[in-house]
Amino acid sequence: MASLLQKIVERGHYKFVDSVGSWQEAVKLSTESLVKTGYVSENYYQQIVDCITKYGPYVVYDHYVAMPHSQESADGVKKTSVGFMRVKEDVDFGKDEDGEQKIARLFFTLATCDPDEHLDNMQQLMSIFVNEPLLDALMAAETPEDILAAEAKHPPEEL
Repeated sequence: MASLLQKIVERGHYKFVDSVGSWQEAVKLSTESLVKTGYVSENYYQQIVDCITKYGPYVVYDHYVAMPHSQESADGVKKTSVGFMRVKEDVDFGKDEDGEQKIARLFFTLATCDPDEHLDNMQQLMSIFVNEPLLDALMAAETPEDILAAEAKHPPEEL
């Protein structure tokens, strides 16, 4: 079975960006490959932006990782998948409720309508997120081949 990163590459759900003007622009860009392949509608990014605006930067985790998403089975999601985007420069999401600055460079954008596939995706994402050498290699990625090479060199362990 293909890994999550292999599926991202096979489906064309990736983007490499040098910089963005705002976190809102980053969220929009992170959904473009999912829109292009028909996995989400064009307005899906706005639902994510609205959730982050309402609830704060809950999508940003350690090691410069963001996982933009809206509610499960959100309007605009047609198929379950994960999109990947690497931004070379920091994307500032502001401070969380504890006053911690939330910065991201790696985006794993979730589109969810199949709970079983979503659970599998989340398990694979967690094994990626705890693999710092893999995250570092993904941060240096410039091509889809770099994504696959990073995974081959630093394979995620099953949790």
